[in-house]
Amino acid sequence: MSSPQTEPRERNDDACPVIASLEQIGSQWRLAVLHELLSGEQRFNELKRSTGANARTLSRVLDDLGEMGFVERRLEEDAPIATYYSLTDKGESLEPVFDEIECWAGSWLEECDA
Repeated sequence: MSSPQTEPRERNDDACPVIASLEQIGSQWRLAVLHELLSGEQRFNELKRSTGANARTLSRVLDDLGEMGFVERRLEEDAPIATYYSLTDKGESLEPVFDEIECWAGSWLEECDA
């Protein structure tokens, strides 16, 4: 006997804004960079050190976040040349989201306290 096959449901981003949001910010590295930049503007190497991302990954993530309007890049051409990254208004608007995640983690993730 064969069981009736059901067709997979197509995802409807309009029906679930959470899914659409997570597609933009939901990777480990994107979240780490956004969280680090909440404390203010940082240079590339500062972000690399604080997030633990390798240079290639961090560069790709910063480019993606810039294209999506979360992060802006500022180039200072004085010697030595320096590139700074900071959050846009869109990126800064995520601060309450991170606050809630931290609150939830404090209540439910006991291993974070160890």
